[in-house]
Amino acid sequence: MKNLHRTIHRWYQSYGRHTLPWRNTDEPYYIYLSEVMLQQTQVKTVLERYYFPFIERFPTLKALGEAELDEVLKAWEGLGYYTRAKNLHKSASLVSELPADIDALIRLPGIGKNTAHAIAAFAFRQPVPIMEANVKRILCRLYRLENPTERELWEYAYSLMDRKNPFDYNQAMMDIGATVCMPKNAQCDLCPLEGICQGKEEPHRYPLKKKRTVPTREEHIVIHSCNGRLSLHQRSGKFLHGLWGFESIEVPPCAAEYLGEVSHTYTHFKLNCKVYLYHESIPEQENYFSLDEIRELAISKVDEKILLLVKGKEETLW
Repeated sequence: MKNLHRTIHRWYQSYGRHTLPWRNTDEPYYIYLSEVMLQQTQVKTVLERYYFPFIERFPTLKALGEAELDEVLKAWEGLGYYTRAKNLHKSASLVSELPADIDALIRLPGIGKNTAHAIAAFAFRQPVPIMEANVKRILCRLYRLENPTERELWEYAYSLMDRKNPFDYNQAMMDIGATVCMPKNAQCDLCPLEGICQGKEEPHRYPLKKKRTVPTREEHIVIHSCNGRLSLHQRSGKFLHGLWGFESIEVPPCAAEYLGEVSHTYTHFKLNCKVYLYHESIPEQENYFSLDEIRELAISKVDEKILLLVKGKEETLW
């Protein structure tokens, strides 16, 4: 095992992604933020568009907790999975400093077992493994696991762990999965784990691919317009909670003008929206906004697409 750990360490020194900013800081908040942003989002997207602007706007956990949720959601706009941002904000409102204890971390909103382990390993240098998608795939191939339970994966992860150098070990495991032990076209001849890998002859078999069908949801979206201003409401349900959006109704008004259709694919379903514009004859009510004012609101991707459709028909607003 010592030889294996030395091999992994040497590989990381030569090929690891050392320039990633969250690997060059001891600030728990920055590491926590990166872990949350990188859930369901590619490194390139986080690095180029979100990580630094978010820190500039909310430089400390305390500053984040004191900010309005609308402001946080606006800074998160485009990253998707907005529950991440809401939980991040809620955790920041509860503590001004992150605890080092894993159990205490897990008690904070939105911090699961893997995120807690990542914060402990990277911010506090604790000798614990992590369990993100790349690491799961590596473990499945190393031990030929087709459909392991979470408990089994954690047991294997702890047994393989380099307790003397948890930071480099965990970063190396993620990088091996991202650049060598990839889902397709695994480069086994370049992998520092090849000597112990039981699944290298058929890496594509591990883990088993789960067949998933994505259902389609149909909605009618009605945009109420009055004097060139559009009505939006702030969502209160679980889905897209806190974001501003256009109204979804069962049947659009007869006098509504059909503008077109937009679609957006989420993790668990695809949303198709038929979009209508309805001119209000009554005086303007609360929560009507100009196009410039809407740009300052936090809205979802699908509402951005609806807004682009409206802009293409802008002459119909007046």
